Amino acid sequence: MDLKKYIADVPDFPKEGILFRDITPLMLSGDAYQYAANQFTQFAKEKKATVIVGPEARGFIFGCPVAATLGIGFAPVRKPGKLPREAVSVEYDLEYGSNTLCLHADAVKKGDRVLIIDDLLATGGTMEATIELVEKLGGEVVGLAFLIELSDLHGRDKLQNHEILTLITY
Repeated sequence: MDLKKYIADVPDFPKEGILFRDITPLMLSGDAYQYAANQFTQFAKEKKATVIVGPEARGFIFGCPVAATLGIGFAPVRKPGKLPREAVSVEYDLEYGSNTLCLHADAVKKGDRVLIIDDLLATGGTMEATIELVEKLGGEVVGLAFLIELSDLHGRDKLQNHEILTLITY
């Protein structure tokens, strides 16, 4: 299935000079959304994942159906102050400033085989931080899956030690 047909290009969003790749048309198509979820589910099976992890918020959109289909857990990665129980956190650098991501301290256990799913691979910073969170808790990251990869931003270069599945590349 050609998933690019379901991605809307929005010029100058959120600011001038940015071409935003809008995934909501894909989510509105039952066939396209199911196809993407099935591709991620097959990858998770191949990697023998025992837990799916997804950064907020769009990692939830694609990670939760995979976890539910496989009958395994889903662990959300959130911004500070959004998780109600004990959490581990990682601060990482952005082009201008820094950001912090958090994961419940009991979300991943030593020996868990973790597949991380997100909508977009751009510079790779969010994924590096998410991998660090999983590994802090003793999990093994067995793969990374993305709906879209923006190849000109070279995020894949930061993630060379991990098998990566992308469904659409720009």
